[in-house]
Amino acid sequence: MKAAQKLWEKCDSAGDIYKKKYKGLYCVGCEKYLTEKDLEDGKCPLHPNKEPEVIEEENYFFKLSNYQKQLEEYLDNKNAVVPEYRRKEALEFVKNGLEDFSISRDIKRLSWGVPVPGDDTQVMYVWFDALTNYISTLGWPEDKDGKFKKFWEDGETLQVAGKDQVRFQSIMWQAMLISAGIKTTGRVFYHGFINSGGQRMSKSLGNVISPFELVEKYGTEATRFLLLKHVHPIEDTDVTWERFDEWYTADLVNGLGNVTARIMKMVESYNVHAPQFAHQDFFKKNELDSFRIDDVTNDIWDGIRYLDEYIQKEEPFKKIKVDEEAAKKDIVHLLIHLRAIAARLEPFMPESSEKILSAIKSNKKPENLFPRIN
Repeated sequence: MKAAQKLWEKCDSAGDIYKKKYKGLYCVGCEKYLTEKDLEDGKCPLHPNKEPEVIEEENYFFKLSNYQKQLEEYLDNKNAVVPEYRRKEALEFVKNGLEDFSISRDIKRLSWGVPVPGDDTQVMYVWFDALTNYISTLGWPEDKDGKFKKFWEDGETLQVAGKDQVRFQSIMWQAMLISAGIKTTGRVFYHGFINSGGQRMSKSLGNVISPFELVEKYGTEATRFLLLKHVHPIEDTDVTWERFDEWYTADLVNGLGNVTARIMKMVESYNVHAPQFAHQDFFKKNELDSFRIDDVTNDIWDGIRYLDEYIQKEEPFKKIKVDEEAAKKDIVHLLIHLRAIAARLEPFMPESSEKILSAIKSNKKPENLFPRIN
């Protein structure tokens, strides 16, 4: 609360806060005012079942219009927003002209909120105080332990937000930071929505898939992997329980789990040892920098498919009976690739990665990594 009030005072000292009467359309679902150009068929596109309310009251406003040039310069930096088309979307919005936005509500209409400094009839609107969390969690403004300086002022900053937050995160918030004399965010990544059965998740529709239920059914490791591999980081993704079951069985039970078990059974049975393993940079940095974690995980799974196909083609478990040396070379080849896959999996599935690497080190088949689900 103190941080939000301090930010308010800094913006006010810069001459960027003023009070005026305002009449406009308000979306209760979004908790924000809308303009006519925001509407589709007279309704909020995100909440088409709720009619926008016409509200007239006196509020404080932030002079976003003061920061046209600075925001254009900020958004001209191609690293400011990921993906690129969201940056262009934000830049186009700024170039079309900026309107000042409301940052408070009358206490009669919003009974609880961060009090506006010097005016007990108004409380801060959620966007002003909520956005402050980015810096207040690091100790701003006091910065007693130096985290704000270390991570915000001297470090590389990244914000992650939904695709409907572009205007707030990359325009309004950045203008507030500039007004207060604080460094702008280095980069903002916007992700898509997760839908269920072709519709946005909603309690009223009964189609919400809880992450807690996912963890209870598949475990933490499997849940993390399924989300990283199958939920597109940028575009919308549609999920259902049936799809999660299919992914879990195909990728983990029949994929990683089965391949690991088959290779390690041969390693243990035929006493095959892996050669010394030099560290390698396993990741394609451009994919990670562009937040395409799904591409990284899919690349790893291409390696798992390769191992499965290699086993089917070379059949070292049969070859061992007629050509032991050639069969063991095949198994070493499989083992080297399995170890590389386990190392690449560490950031996404640290426990599974460790189990596989430990099994390779001890030359023993591990316990079932991913049990089948009835």
